[in-house]
Amino acid sequence: MSPELFIDIYDWIGVFVFAVSGGLMAVRQRMDIFGVVVISLLPAIGGGTLRDVLLGEPVFWLSDQVSLLIASSAGVAAFLAPRFWTKFKSLRWLDSAGLALFAVVGASKAASLGYGFVICTIMGTITATAGGLLRDVVCNETPMLLKADIYATAAFLGAAVYFVTRQYGYSEPVCLTAGASLVFLLRAVTIIYKLNLPASKGDEGAI
Repeated sequence: MSPELFIDIYDWIGVFVFAVSGGLMAVRQRMDIFGVVVISLLPAIGGGTLRDVLLGEPVFWLSDQVSLLIASSAGVAAFLAPRFWTKFKSLRWLDSAGLALFAVVGASKAASLGYGFVICTIMGTITATAGGLLRDVVCNETPMLLKADIYATAAFLGAAVYFVTRQYGYSEPVCLTAGASLVFLLRAVTIIYKLNLPASKGDEGAI
């Protein structure tokens, strides 16, 4: 399997799981099927769109219309069978899977253009989190990105692992898998053990 196809597969899986997470949130908001599909597109393509704009590259879904088809289909699947997906407590787990996959795909895109560690990790984090932020804001939910649990930090660390393993000469599939595995493991530990980063005490008198 070529590295390019491996990246595409990671990207398409990420699009699907993020789109389902968006679709489920829209179902919870009692939107119609059009609204569900629209919301499913936000986490699926939002982060990658912002990444490509910042990198000065053609927006990926203008040429890769498979991503749009996958995202729309996932939204319809969430609308038609929400109980199936929620059996797995899927919103947080699907979101974590999408976060893991998009973190390394975003870092890979930047690395392929010759950027260094800082830009690759930032682009990986943006790809993984910006779409979910749009989804949460539109649905009037507290963005996962702004909560105290380990979310954007996990994406950043996964992108960093991808870049470091790439620098050591490992193959693209190994680098992608190593980075994505770390992100998902961190999210799993966070979800299961309810771990959080230190949060502000909200002392208004100190401001």
